[in-house]
Amino acid sequence: MDQVITAAVDVADADGMAALSMARVADRIGVAVMSLYTHVASKAELVELMVDRAMRERDLPGPGHPDRPDSWRAQIELYAQRTRAVHRRHPWLRDAATVRVPLGPGTMAQQEYLLLALQETGLPPREMFAAAGAIATHVDASAHEETESAQAETVTGQSWDAWWAERQHVWEEYFDVTEYPTMSQVWAEGNFEEADESDLEDSYDYGLQRLLDGIQARSEQFR
Repeated sequence: MDQVITAAVDVADADGMAALSMARVADRIGVAVMSLYTHVASKAELVELMVDRAMRERDLPGPGHPDRPDSWRAQIELYAQRTRAVHRRHPWLRDAATVRVPLGPGTMAQQEYLLLALQETGLPPREMFAAAGAIATHVDASAHEETESAQAETVTGQSWDAWWAERQHVWEEYFDVTEYPTMSQVWAEGNFEEADESDLEDSYDYGLQRLLDGIQARSEQFR
């Protein structure tokens, strides 16, 4: 089974999820297609196993592990860093994500790690689950946006800066400040430069930190 999952991940890493098929996987390991079905019932099941395998790469440190930070916030930040790193290594994850996540060691480890970190906040169990879900949603959504941007650049051969530069004339020729007064005010008062890829990082980090601020503020009500 491990050989089948590894081959499937290699295919998706190389050519994307659209290129994944049972035939491609079978060819990669040198077996007949039908023999794969003795290990996995369907392509959908194989994808679930691939997702869980990828998530296990985060190797989230448990209690007492030297890599586990002391504070719950730092523990969440480590989770976010490692999750985004996995998405960068496996861009196909953005096409494999499902609302009903596979119940395997990788995803179970995620939930255990997040809940254990949030347990330090003193939130009631119901709110701990909600907070863990909110954190995972934010991190996954940001990772998907990042990989989508990288994919767009690869496919088009056009960088983020070049894409914006090509559309600069829209602002200069067609943008109506009376139609979008708030946007114009914020833009003018902020003295923003042209957008670049760092905006994605800034939005991600801002969102994560404010989310953690909110959890911390809520936790203080239970102390």
